[in-house]
Amino acid sequence: MAYDSIQPAAFVPDPSAGPFYTSHHALTFPAAWRRPILDLYRHGKPEKSQAKIKNVPIRKLNQAMRAVAPDLVAVDATASFDAATPWLYADAEYPPAVMDTFIHAWLRDMQPSPEAYSLFKDTVRSLDTRSLRWNLVGIDMLQQSRSEGGTAMPAPHLYRLLTETLAARIARLQPYEHGGERLHFRQVAGDARANGAELVSWPPLEEISRTKDDGQRVWHYSAVLRVSLRTVPFSPIPRLHLGAGIRRWVNGPVWLPSEGSASTFLLADSAFVADAPAPARFAVAQLAWDRKTRKTGWAHGGPEGLLPRLSALDNLPSPDVLAKEPETWIAGRDGVTAAVVHHTMMGRHAIGAGLMPSERRRLVEWAGQALEPEFKPVGALRRSSIKRQTPTRVLERNASVPKEGTDAELAEIAALNEQVAMRNAGERRSLVAAAVGRHGLSTFLLYQSDAMRDHLIRAAESSLNLSEYRVESGPSVWSWEAPELTVRIHARPLGALGAPLGDERAPRKGAEQDQAIRDRRTETSAFLRQLSQSVDYPGKLTFVELDGKDAFKKRTTDPKFALRLGCADADTVSQFIRPRDPEAADEKDDSGFRAAASWADGLRQLGVRFVPQHTLGDIIPTRLNQVAFWLVKRQHDGPTYYTQFTPIAILVRPGQDCVMGRSADMQSWVPYPELLKALTGKIRPEELKTAQQQSDATAAFVRTTLYQMRGEPTLVVTHAQNTRYRWPWLQNNGLVQDRIQIGGGPLQRLALQGKQLRIVRVATSDRDETPEWWAPKPEGRGGIAKGLWVPEGEAEADRVFYSTTDKASTHTLSVDAAKLTPHLNAKGKSEFKPRKNAWNPELLEFAMVGLQAGDSAEDWAMYLHQQRFSEDYRDGLGLPLILHLAELTSDYALPHAEAEKAGADTEASPDQPEQLSFDLFSEGEALD
Repeated sequence: MAYDSIQPAAFVPDPSAGPFYTSHHALTFPAAWRRPILDLYRHGKPEKSQAKIKNVPIRKLNQAMRAVAPDLVAVDATASFDAATPWLYADAEYPPAVMDTFIHAWLRDMQPSPEAYSLFKDTVRSLDTRSLRWNLVGIDMLQQSRSEGGTAMPAPHLYRLLTETLAARIARLQPYEHGGERLHFRQVAGDARANGAELVSWPPLEEISRTKDDGQRVWHYSAVLRVSLRTVPFSPIPRLHLGAGIRRWVNGPVWLPSEGSASTFLLADSAFVADAPAPARFAVAQLAWDRKTRKTGWAHGGPEGLLPRLSALDNLPSPDVLAKEPETWIAGRDGVTAAVVHHTMMGRHAIGAGLMPSERRRLVEWAGQALEPEFKPVGALRRSSIKRQTPTRVLERNASVPKEGTDAELAEIAALNEQVAMRNAGERRSLVAAAVGRHGLSTFLLYQSDAMRDHLIRAAESSLNLSEYRVESGPSVWSWEAPELTVRIHARPLGALGAPLGDERAPRKGAEQDQAIRDRRTETSAFLRQLSQSVDYPGKLTFVELDGKDAFKKRTTDPKFALRLGCADADTVSQFIRPRDPEAADEKDDSGFRAAASWADGLRQLGVRFVPQHTLGDIIPTRLNQVAFWLVKRQHDGPTYYTQFTPIAILVRPGQDCVMGRSADMQSWVPYPELLKALTGKIRPEELKTAQQQSDATAAFVRTTLYQMRGEPTLVVTHAQNTRYRWPWLQNNGLVQDRIQIGGGPLQRLALQGKQLRIVRVATSDRDETPEWWAPKPEGRGGIAKGLWVPEGEAEADRVFYSTTDKASTHTLSVDAAKLTPHLNAKGKSEFKPRKNAWNPELLEFAMVGLQAGDSAEDWAMYLHQQRFSEDYRDGLGLPLILHLAELTSDYALPHAEAEKAGADTEASPDQPEQLSFDLFSEGEALD
């Protein structure tokens, strides 16, 4: 079904409702407190470290209050000590004595040593903490300013306060009801750094599954609603996004990472802290594994932590017991209800992730009632008036297969499609020949099973229509000599290279794991170098049949990253494929399909691509270059525990046989596989340690790259979430039409960087930056639609567009499938399918930031939309091809030191979490 419009799950202020004011109690840190607290925090630290401390650390205190005082709304994540910037808001005054306890515990936590006790007491006396007072203040919930580019800039505290206020309204609505079932929603304590509020349905829903011994297992899950305050480039109107999804709860023993924590929702009959009011919201505490004590505990709950200083530990569930049997707390135990959030890293959960469009629409429209009258649904997005929205095809389409054809008809269609496949494979072979050059394609295959080896060989032969050109058929070499391309596959058993890292036990994180990676890396490189020397032409691509990460129970034993490093050292890119699942029945064995996909992915790493051919004619310059910037980065919690920061650029140039790329330390563009190999082992240098240093390096790289493209028609494509934290101009409030700012330089006319330069910023739905959506259908149902969409009558309509793909071919779930309440389809059959994964294409936002005189923004947006549909992929891409290629480079971000360079730098970027957290609202499981 074709749709003319789609409806975003977004709401805008209704001018007819007038002003929107509320009253709240607010608490502000006195400005006079800043110096004494900074002095306390700096005490005892090295002089060099003291000079770097500019802000008071408030994060621990905010986290502790989230765990034991969930009704307090923290809006200041940095302790600004500004009279105009309150730290906390509440619906009612929180008892002064309790607040005094919080402040004392926080200050003591800064200097917990006995030697510092007198300094702590002196600081408390100088601050006069008991003098803190709550003030009843009126809040303009629509307070905002505008950026130079005309973008709305809501007051910073509204990102927390407005969304929490509206979430409270949603919680007070009559229960959500559908199919005879009801859901009640309760607010969840939010993080001060979050840009929204959250609610979950409670009590949780249950799904019962059978166990292998014919027993039963109960799985728990809830609906989740998120309220986020957002803006759109160039629009003076702020938005509220309502997101809906599934929150799954842990059943059985809780798996915890060696670093990080699992979010635990807590609801108590009475307060966790003496003399505090009983909370109405879910508190959120972090269940963590303590490597020192080798026990499970609460984050900040150790002997010197904040929670014991608040006398809160005795009122929280025993962490050891909770971790062993979390499901026994879901219905309440000892006056406390507790539920541990399931993360995908914890393994299988019977409940599928996500919601389908019809159920999402019902839930969002129900919650949207609470936003009235101050907010109304944003207008629908209409389909672009440009008729041809898909690129010109190079490959032929298969003939469609009728559902009820005769045997003769089906045989004829199968024969036709076989011929189509052969002709398409011939086109693909020509592209590969151009990309790899006159020596042809030599590959290595390190296999564990003959079956998977044979699957991959068949995939190669079929993919490039090589069957009639085979000249060698094993046992260790398979080769084909077509007129334009020679292909060789040198197959060898993987052997000990695929064994877990370490000896009889898993290597410990740090020096042991570092050495284990180094050893396997060296062994892999030596093996492949020797193999290259024994054949006529060295391998350019290595396929490795390796067990998935689930086979390596300890993270430090997984050899995949060491193998990839070794392959790069031997001058080959690498592609991994899992062996067949030994428990899968023959009819469910997908080895052949996965081998074909692996072969195709390997070719893509060589820079082979079907670049989509647009349908816009002379509107787009014939010799247009596409350039994408990307920041390749790893934190110390990555696979090698080293950090990396490398700005890179990808280039798709007309007439170029191979996709090209470059990094800041390259003098010129190199073939895509050369860039990939160069990214491995690249540890962030000391001169790129700080945020300013990284921003400066990014700016220098952008300037150099753009300068080299001057005089040529060039479309620069940037990714908001990836790049703006080191290129701040890409933030919504930094964008100005047809202007550009690089680093700390001036905001200048785009033409000064090149008279044929154009710039687009792409934003995804990450962190609800773009809203969820559905295609309106009769009877309140929702569908999925592919297309380029234009805002109707909005101020940003001439520069901001939205792109969607169709439902993925592998997802066959009905758009009416439900997980929260019973639902019958038009035929009267149940669509209640909580165990199925639901999937919805995300709404990509194209901000056409910089154009040239006479350009049509809609035409250029359509060009970028068509770049999502490359013919060597079965489905539309999550990003335009050029950004997709840039994103894939992160797979090679494996910083690792050579033996003489060992010594990891474990300082995290100030803009990124220092370690994995299973706090789903901020860093955890994707909801869709």
